[in-house]
Amino acid sequence: MNLGSLVSESRNPQTLDLDALSTLDLVHRFNQQDTLVAQAVKETLPEVAKAVDAAADALKAGGRIIYMGAGTSGRLGVLDASECPPTFGVPHGLVIGLIAGGPGALLKAVGGAEDSKQLGEDDLKALNLTAQDLVVGLAASGRTPYVIGGLEYANQTG
Repeated sequence: MNLGSLVSESRNPQTLDLDALSTLDLVHRFNQQDTLVAQAVKETLPEVAKAVDAAADALKAGGRIIYMGAGTSGRLGVLDASECPPTFGVPHGLVIGLIAGGPGALLKAVGGAEDSKQLGEDDLKALNLTAQDLVVGLAASGRTPYVIGGLEYANQTG
């Protein structure tokens, strides 16, 4: 696969000149690009609703929500999971965030960890994954081996 063809690996033609803009023009451009996010989410609302329903069903069945990702995607999953107990009053461990390379990867990149499908599987095995759990794969490219390995194992588990 040509990684340059992935949106997550290509340059945005609307932001190629950021270094030449005034500060005001720069923040205007950021704001304009941010408006595209809401539209993109709007176009996927049926899928978002299915994901929310799946999460609610998992929790009702006594399962957990487990985010897994690498790099920034993994950090965002860990952040969301860590905010659930204080924000929603849920017990620690009900929503879990896994990042390729382990907790140390939150502060310093762990080279190569995202490239291991086995590591994704192993991290879920360490949590004693059950069929009631919901695993949410987080990957900007949609092809991170760590995440794919974890999702494949989760599908085998039920």
